[in-house]
Amino acid sequence: MPDLYVRAIDELVKEERYSSRSEVIRVAVRELLKRELWRETLVADEVEVGELEAVEVS
Repeated sequence: MPDLYVRAIDELVKEERYSSRSEVIRVAVRELLKRELWRETLVADEVEVGELEAVEVS
């Protein structure tokens, strides 16, 4: 991991925004997955539901 990232993580812990480096990394990974993976799944699910509703109304 680049030193810049490590210093930024340490700064978040120093500011007491997170309790440890591990917590910062867990939150970062969770947010990445939500944004990159699960968002796509949610959008696909919403399209399917919307298509079903359109069929039921017709």
